[in-house]
Amino acid sequence: MADTSRLFDLTGRIACVTGASSGLGQQAASALADAGARVVAVARRAEALEDWAERTGPPAATVAADLSDRDALPDIAAQVSNAFGAPDIVIHAAGINTREAADDVTPEGWDVTIGLNLAVPFFLSQAFVPAMKDRGWGRIVNFASLQTSRAFPGGVAYGASKGGIGQLTRAMAEAWSSFGINTNAIGPGFFPTELTGPVFADPERAARNAEQTCIGRNGTLDDIEGPLLFLSSDASAYVTGQVLMVDGGFTAK
Repeated sequence: MADTSRLFDLTGRIACVTGASSGLGQQAASALADAGARVVAVARRAEALEDWAERTGPPAATVAADLSDRDALPDIAAQVSNAFGAPDIVIHAAGINTREAADDVTPEGWDVTIGLNLAVPFFLSQAFVPAMKDRGWGRIVNFASLQTSRAFPGGVAYGASKGGIGQLTRAMAEAWSSFGINTNAIGPGFFPTELTGPVFADPERAARNAEQTCIGRNGTLDDIEGPLLFLSSDASAYVTGQVLMVDGGFTAK
């Protein structure tokens, strides 16, 4: 019988995970490290990153930076590459949701949301693609959302950015998959993170969301690990341009 465990083995791979100071981003960083990758965790909060690196142990590195500063992205990419070399796995978990009602959306809120949620995944990936092309192998995983295909109250800017992620993922796949660089997206349902704090702070609302899934519960952080490892490894060699909803069947109903 063939040993299929090697399909998910990331030994020797270098991964960059944004939004790794908490929530799904940090869970993703830990999962990749457990699978053998050398992980560079990127986020604004240096103390949270250092705590993660201490708990994870070597090889793990951190870059404290503000990804919303577009002009800083080339320097951030260089800092990431300085740790172990240019990454061949990039996970875009950083995001923001201003939750502004449609009548209250501001240009500032719109710009920071579209910039961080949609522009950063493209431009940061673009910076790493040349090294992936040289290796003939790469994995890019964007973070989509229930709002990639559903409209939620207070989600005009966020929904626009996550709807864009669906098309960006397909466009990146079209551009780079022939070089061995597969691009896919994960679409989390309701998980307990900082972004969904207001949801889980209301037990009745959290329960209603759980009831809307096929499985009958909201997500736990470790539910993201299997899908993430699949899309980050050789297991997904013939999968690209796809949005994998990890939502307990929320979007199936």
